[in-house]
Amino acid sequence: MADYKAPLRDIRFVLNEVFEADKLWQSLPGLEGTIDAETADAMLEEAGKLTSQTIAPLNRNGDEEGARWDNGVVTTPAGFREAFKTYAEGGWVGFGGNPEFGGLGMPKMLGVQVEEMVYGANNSFALYPALTAGCCLALDAHGSEELKQTYLPNLYSGQWAGTMCLTEPHCGTDLGIIRTKAVPQADGSYAVTGTKIFITGGEHDLTENIIHLVLAKLPDAPAGPKGISLFLVPKFLVNGDGSLGDRNPVTCGSIEHKMGIKASATCVMNFDGAKGYLIGEINKGLNAMFTMMNYERLSIGIQGIGCGEASYQTALAYARERLQSRAPTGAVQPEKAADPIIVHPDVRRMLLTMKAMTEGSRAFSTYVGSQLDISKYAADEAIRKKGEDLVALLTPVAKAFFTDTGFDSCVHGQQVLGGHGYVREWGQEQLVRDARIGQIYEGTNGIQALDLMGRKTVANGGAFFKVFAEEVRAFIQDNQDAGLAEFITPLAAALDDLEELTELVIERSRSNPNEIGAASVEYLHAFGYTAYAYMWARMARAALARSDADGDGFYRGKLATARFFFKRLLPRRLSLGAAIRAGSEPLYELEADLF
Repeated sequence: MADYKAPLRDIRFVLNEVFEADKLWQSLPGLEGTIDAETADAMLEEAGKLTSQTIAPLNRNGDEEGARWDNGVVTTPAGFREAFKTYAEGGWVGFGGNPEFGGLGMPKMLGVQVEEMVYGANNSFALYPALTAGCCLALDAHGSEELKQTYLPNLYSGQWAGTMCLTEPHCGTDLGIIRTKAVPQADGSYAVTGTKIFITGGEHDLTENIIHLVLAKLPDAPAGPKGISLFLVPKFLVNGDGSLGDRNPVTCGSIEHKMGIKASATCVMNFDGAKGYLIGEINKGLNAMFTMMNYERLSIGIQGIGCGEASYQTALAYARERLQSRAPTGAVQPEKAADPIIVHPDVRRMLLTMKAMTEGSRAFSTYVGSQLDISKYAADEAIRKKGEDLVALLTPVAKAFFTDTGFDSCVHGQQVLGGHGYVREWGQEQLVRDARIGQIYEGTNGIQALDLMGRKTVANGGAFFKVFAEEVRAFIQDNQDAGLAEFITPLAAALDDLEELTELVIERSRSNPNEIGAASVEYLHAFGYTAYAYMWARMARAALARSDADGDGFYRGKLATARFFFKRLLPRRLSLGAAIRAGSEPLYELEADLF
C-alpha cells in the first residue's frame, strides 16, 4: 500500500500558475495583507506534513476499529484524540474562520487545498473538523453577538466541536415535515425536543463540548419549510464566565453501522427538552442553515477528490511495480520475467482517467473557492454579484460531480490492483467504501442535479448559466492565437452544445415539468465535463507557457493529460446530450405496476 503524500506540486501549480491566487488575494479588501504567496506556501507545506505523517497513518486502524458506542458514550479509534488535538493546536479547525473570534481568516481558495489533503489522508477524521467549520459559518453569519462571543472562540480553537442536525427518521430531503419542536421559555431560550438521525460527530470523545445546530419548529409555526427555525443546543450548558455547566438533556441513542467512514460517529441524537438558543429569525432557519450547507456541500465534494487522489497514488505505485505479461509492442524490461503493468493500454486508460479527473476536480474546486472569496470580499458590487451567481450555479455541480467521479476513480484504482484491490491490506477497498457516502449525504447527487437543473437554471431562465458561459467564451476569444487550438476548439464545441441543451430543457419544461428531473443528472454531468474542459484549457495554457523550463517533465505530463481528457473523456458529453434530448417520455412509458 502506498503511503499518502499530499499532492503539493500540483496544488501549487493550480493555485499559483493557473489561477494566480496571490494577485486575486491582494485585490480583495479583507484579504489584502492577510495572506500572500509565501505564507500560503508555508501553510500548505505544514498541512502536507500533518496530513501525511500524523493523520494518514490512522486511516486503516480507524476503519478496522471504528467508532464505538456504549450506553450513550462514543469512543473514537486509537490515536484520533491525539491527532485531533495536534490538528486543533495548529489552528486548522478555524482556518477560514472570522479573526474577530479567533479564526485565521484564510481564503476559501486556500482552504479547499487543506480540506483535500485531510480527506485524502483520512476521510473519517476529516469529517469532525469539517462539520465544526460549517457550524461556525452558520453561527458567524446569523447568530447574535452574545452567541458568537460565547461559542465561536472555542469552536475555532477545536476545544469544542460542532454538528448540524437536520434529518429525522421520517424525513431527509423534505425538511418541511420535521417534527422536532422548540417551545419558548421564560428566560428567552427554547426547550428543544425530538430525534435526529445520521448526525456526523453527534457524540465523540475528541472535545470537551459539542455544539449542535438543530432545525426545529415552534408550536405555532407555519406548515412546511417556511416554519423551520434554527437553534444552537450545546451538549454542556455554558456558564456566564465561559466555564462548562450542567449536561443538557441531549443524548446519543446509538451510532450507525456503516459501509464506510467507520471511524466517523454517525449518531442518532435525542433531544429531550434540551435548552437551545435561536439563531437568526424565527421561521428562517433554512436560510441560516444553507449558509452552512453550501460550504459543506463543497467540502463533501472535495472528499471525492481526496479519495480519488489517494486511490491514484496507490494504483500508480502498484502499476509501476507489478510485473505481468509483456507490452503489446514487445518487452520493455527484457531482463525481467515480465513487464510492469503500466505498459498495458487498459491500465493506462484507468490511470489516465483517474489522473485527468482528479486534477480537473482540483482545479475546479480551486475555481469555486475563488468565487466564494470574490463573493465575500470583492469591493465592486457587480463583481461580488457575479461571484454569488457562479457559486449558486456551481455548488451542486461540485458536490455531485466531484463525488461521482471520485468514486469512479476509486473503483478504477481498485481494478488496477486486481485481486489485491479487493483485499484490505492495500487500502483500495476501504477507499471504495468510504467514497460511496459522498454521493448520498449532504443532499444526494440526484437532488444536487435537480437543484442545478430546476432552481439554478430553469427557474431563472438560464441567467446563472449565462454568467458562466460568458466567462468561458471570453477565455476562448482571448486565446484564439495562443497555440491552444487543440484545447480551445473542443471547449467551444462543448460550450455551444451545453448552451443548446440548457435552452432545450428550459423550453420543454414550460409545457412538461417532468423534463427538469428527466434531464437533471445527465445535464449535471454534461456541465461537469464542459467545466473541466474549461479547467483543462486553463491548465494547458499555463503548462505551455512554462514548458521551456520543464526540468522534471511536470508540464509535459500536464499537457499529455490535457490531451487525454479532451480526446478520450470530453466526448462522453455527446452520449449525455443524446439522453437529454430523448426527453422524459421514456421514463414514463412504463406504468408503475409493470416495473
